[in-house]
Amino acid sequence: MKIDELNWAILRLLQQNARFTNAEIGRQVGLSSPAVAERIKKLEDLGVIGGYRAEVNHIETGYQLKAFVTLRAFMGKLKPFLEKVKEFKEVLNCYRITGNENLVMEVVLYDQFHLEEFIDKLITYGEVRTSIVLSNVVENQPIGRNR
Repeated sequence: MKIDELNWAILRLLQQNARFTNAEIGRQVGLSSPAVAERIKKLEDLGVIGGYRAEVNHIETGYQLKAFVTLRAFMGKLKPFLEKVKEFKEVLNCYRITGNENLVMEVVLYDQFHLEEFIDKLITYGEVRTSIVLSNVVENQPIGRNR
């Protein structure tokens, strides 16, 4: 599907606030509410829009640390870890990557003691490296058209 300028405008607005009504979006892009609903439904059906979520502030929920943790799996430990990582409630996102490490995880933790416990769970699977997030420079930037 070729995404036209109107669809890009709708996507940009939904990424800013998925709770915008079709009427609000329509006013901003110059379409009727039913036309917006039809376009959104088509984008959903084609898999361009994969879902809607609430953005939760980790600090307000008690998680004081956010970190990126990489794992370079030991021989024979990657596949077992790919199943195990799904059980860790600390892991927000986990990506299999190229390079020296096999995986990078975005995690939230209560404090440095929680971080230590989490690392202890990982070290049986491979070499672990941790980078603690100090601040967000760009977060949830909407995907947009570059051309």
